[in-house]
Amino acid sequence: MATEPNIITQEGNVLTVDIGGSHIKAVVLKSNGEYLSEYQKIETPLSSTPENVIKAIKDLIIAMPAYEKIAVGFPGYVKDGIIQTAPNLGNNFWQDVNLGKMLADELQKPVRLVNDADLQGLALIKRKGLEMVITLGTGFGTALFMDGKLLPHLELAHLPVRKNKDYDEFIGEKALNREGLENWNEKMKEVLQTFKTVINYDNLFLSGGNAKKLNFKLDKNIQIVSNKDGIKGGAFLWQVEESYCVKSAYPTPKQLENGN
Repeated sequence: MATEPNIITQEGNVLTVDIGGSHIKAVVLKSNGEYLSEYQKIETPLSSTPENVIKAIKDLIIAMPAYEKIAVGFPGYVKDGIIQTAPNLGNNFWQDVNLGKMLADELQKPVRLVNDADLQGLALIKRKGLEMVITLGTGFGTALFMDGKLLPHLELAHLPVRKNKDYDEFIGEKALNREGLENWNEKMKEVLQTFKTVINYDNLFLSGGNAKKLNFKLDKNIQIVSNKDGIKGGAFLWQVEESYCVKSAYPTPKQLENGN
């Protein structure tokens, strides 16, 4: 069996991977979030099976500097490190997939895997009060934090907002491309007002590739941030204690896999 250390050191370089519906991004970070490599990305495979996604990650990181552990943001619901949903990659491929363990065995490093908005939020939040992160990319992602602590993930993207439409369908990338920028911005005004009323957050951070397309004035406690800033959350993911929200996966040594 793999050795699981009793204490997770906060030091050491972290390979951080952000899996998206259109691109997979990666960078190697110092433990303080500082970049050690260039921010790299590759198109997400059209057939986004776990095997194809792992192959794309390996291709993406082949020339990156050494790292001691891995942090992964995934676009779906993750429980105990195991994927439950992946609406923009194909639920039929991903339900009950232990991607953290698969990556740990493939790359022979410990892995922590959380929802992509959860990971980004760890880099963006001010760690005071109730804070929310919304990612606007292929789909609609959310994360919540209280005084810097990650709260259990809620798939708010799949709340119904119109008849037969959830938030993913209402303001995801397909809706933006179909209805145009102005209509999308009008709908985003409605969405932000809804979450302001329901969540009553102290701070809201908007990330993802489409966040920069917002063209209306935002409240003072709303900030647009970049994916390049958010991916730094991978370093901070390894600085939180294991909990209901965060689990570690450890590699099975290759010699044990081979029966030696």
